Amino acid sequence: MKKSGAGGIWLSHEKKKQMETEIIYFFQVVRDEKIGIIAAQEILEFFLEKLGKEVYNQALDDVQIWQRQVMENMELDYYSLYKK
Repeated sequence: MKKSGAGGIWLSHEKKKQMETEIIYFFQVVRDEKIGIIAAQEILEFFLEKLGKEVYNQALDDVQIWQRQVMENMELDYYSLYKK
C-alpha cells in the first residue's frame, strides 16, 4: 500500500482521498466556498506538515500517562494478591 503525507505523518491513499473530500465538503457547507481537489490537497498537506507532528506527539504523551496509570494499577493488583 503506497502512502503519502507531509511532515513525517503518513496517510494511506484511501484515507488521503477521504480527507480531501471532507475538506471540499467543509468549505462548501461551512464557508459557502467552492474549492477544487488541488486546493483540498494543498490544505491537507499544509495541516499535516504544520499540525501533524504536534498531534502525534501529544498522542504519545497521552499514551505514556495512560501506560503509567495501568502499570500503577497492575502493581496495586499484584500486591493485593498477597495473603494476610
